[in-house]
Amino acid sequence: MAIKFLHNDENIKGDAQIILSLGKNLLLKGPTGSGKTRLAEDLTGELGKNMYSINCSVDVDIESLLGFKTIEYNEGRQEITFIDGPVIRAMKEGAMLYIDEINMAKPEVLPILNAALDYRRTITNPLTGDTIVADEGFNVIAAINVGYVGTMPMNEALLNRFNVIEIGYVSKESLREVLNSQSIQKDASLIESITDFHEDLVTMTEQGQISQEASSVRSLIDLADLSTKMPIGRACYRAIIDKLDSEQEKKAILNAAELQFGM
Repeated sequence: MAIKFLHNDENIKGDAQIILSLGKNLLLKGPTGSGKTRLAEDLTGELGKNMYSINCSVDVDIESLLGFKTIEYNEGRQEITFIDGPVIRAMKEGAMLYIDEINMAKPEVLPILNAALDYRRTITNPLTGDTIVADEGFNVIAAINVGYVGTMPMNEALLNRFNVIEIGYVSKESLREVLNSQSIQKDASLIESITDFHEDLVTMTEQGQISQEASSVRSLIDLADLSTKMPIGRACYRAIIDKLDSEQEKKAILNAAELQFGM
């Protein structure tokens, strides 16, 4: 069964579809596990396109975006050829370009994309001198997690090239639907307890007691799945608690789990 993006705000997906249908760039903002990548994958699939992804970090450079030169042999002769990177491949194919955690890339790297992201839909490859014009249908979705270590404010010129949708934490009702449709856990009472547990985690996250990773929907699906094969307490450790470094965060989540699951 295909996993789909689910959220209590029904306008999110519809507005995203409108933005992309108008040929505009879409920026998704929200906590980890809120479904940004899943939404991007759903939108791409519904448009019948291929997706080329970039996972940004301080190590991302021009070659990571545009491609690189390599030596190939043709009939015994050496030839220097250029291997297209995800940006150029998406532009040439009229595909979807997905830029994850765009605010983690070094600020000096991303301006190379400015012309590809505005009305020109072109890019001049400094590695070859070629100018690439995007094929009709080329779309761009980017995603950011706000306030994470290593993230930087987006350059205003870059931000202005996007339309923004903020995706908040899912409601209890939506999470229940997610778990019922996407987890192998079928115990309704346990699923209900996990949704209550999620509300506790969100409250602690909003109060700054724990990090956003702990309250991600992705982790809760893992928790529900693992709980079909091991006690819920051990599943909490494997899916959530042991991912964290802070002993204070671990203790806070363990306390919430003990109250919720009677561990």
